[in-house]
Amino acid sequence: MANEIVFSQNHIPGIRGIDVYLENGGYRSVKKALEMTPAEVIAEVKDSGLRGRGGAGFPTGMKWSFVPQNTGKPHYLVCNADESEPGTFKDRELMEVNPHQLLEGMIVACHAIGANRAFIYVRGEYVGPLRVLNQAIEEAYARGWLGENIQGTGFDCHISLHPGAGAYICGEESALLDSLEGRRGLPRLKPPFPAVSGLYRSPTIINNVETLCNVPHIINNGAQWFRQWGTEKSPGTKIFSVSGHVRKPGNYEIPLGTPLMTLLNDYAGGIREGHTLKAIIPGGSSVPILPAEKCDINLDYESIQAAGSMLGSAGMIVMDDSTCMVWAARNLVHFYRHESCGKCTPCREGTDWMYKILNELEETGGRKEDIDLLLDITDNMDGKCFCPLGDTSIASVVSGIEHWRHEFEAHVENRGCPMRRREGAALEGAAAAG
Repeated sequence: MANEIVFSQNHIPGIRGIDVYLENGGYRSVKKALEMTPAEVIAEVKDSGLRGRGGAGFPTGMKWSFVPQNTGKPHYLVCNADESEPGTFKDRELMEVNPHQLLEGMIVACHAIGANRAFIYVRGEYVGPLRVLNQAIEEAYARGWLGENIQGTGFDCHISLHPGAGAYICGEESALLDSLEGRRGLPRLKPPFPAVSGLYRSPTIINNVETLCNVPHIINNGAQWFRQWGTEKSPGTKIFSVSGHVRKPGNYEIPLGTPLMTLLNDYAGGIREGHTLKAIIPGGSSVPILPAEKCDINLDYESIQAAGSMLGSAGMIVMDDSTCMVWAARNLVHFYRHESCGKCTPCREGTDWMYKILNELEETGGRKEDIDLLLDITDNMDGKCFCPLGDTSIASVVSGIEHWRHEFEAHVENRGCPMRRREGAALEGAAAAG
């Protein structure tokens, strides 16, 4: 497809295998990068403007340049494939369909930061991607693209797979490193940041799957080629994982800056028949919810932030007019309550307290003062949790009350969810009539 980069080879039969991958130009960027100095590779990625595709959106080339040289310690590259945020499922497709693209990007990144050892930390539940990656790594070693003296260039590169145990906190980079070192995954105090003191207290770069998959294309085609898509501050394309009340949920790679409604209507098929758009979570469950009237925006980091939310992981959850926003907030907070690692009090106690109040509102109506109590709890969590994952658990509650406070109040007045009661009454009426 004309606007695809990391998905551009997905239509090729057998691209998962190394022979077909090589026939279609695979590992070409490794040869080119190894003829460049590490500084030249970093400069090319910097010039491309590639930003991390895992959620934070930090410039990739700049991140690579933070690795200190001449420390006497080994350098490491870690691929964060612990994809576990509700609404996000893009990395799974990248790993399952075209695994050598990821390995190729990792080899180039290793050369750039001076690493000879890399790890792929994969969510343990991703059994399919684990099998595919394991097979791809074996093929790469057998064909001399991994191991000692790659293709006679004198460069050594080893990649290992590490399945996680299914903890959401291990998507946070410092908790991921703790888990990789064999301990329970808990976030570390920062600074120092991993680029200076990461895996085994050595300089470590952690990149997302989609980020690394873009690297071979940038090295092969150049920074300006990459910048033909997207905006000045958000160059390139992005995979959006669209789920919820749409006709065609799925992964769609489109240029950054594309209008949100184009993605929704032209790619995802629009809202399901008989309903209208009510709200969208544009960047996975950890970002604020946008009401329909704020969805006439472009899909880039700056435009979404200006509208009051974040691009995040680009896991777009679509809700139509049948959605109760108290119910939605309760479900999202239930996830964070379950996944809180418990290290800090604001997250451990706050997520549990929010869930109990939301559950009361949904089931029995709770008290009117509970709505402001929810905001008070979120205020005492925002910026006061040990790691960003605690802060993000409040997004659906704060934005939910900001845009749909009348729905929260209706739950109090009706002693429970009015939408569910209407649905129940309609079903009873239909049963009586029929």
